[in-house]
Amino acid sequence: MVVTVCTWELEIPGSRSLKDKRSVLRSLKDRLGAMNVSVVESGLQEAHGRARMSVAFLAAHNAQADSIAASVERRVEQARGARVASRTVERY
Repeated sequence: MVVTVCTWELEIPGSRSLKDKRSVLRSLKDRLGAMNVSVVESGLQEAHGRARMSVAFLAAHNAQADSIAASVERRVEQARGARVASRTVERY
């Protein structure tokens, strides 16, 4: 079994308030949650134009983990109103 945690630093350029930011993040969380992964805003909660999102999931083996991580990454990159600034992946 492989536990994978992916974390993204996101820029949210159109955000003028926390309400604007939460709208973008809520949409992204809903899209990712449909993939049976755990999603959390893991930092920068008070920053208007930046966010940190983390996704965790369990896979049977590394190849499956790679496939799931790639699918999640595509959805994050396609998020409306957000741009990926950086990404980290941890495996346990």
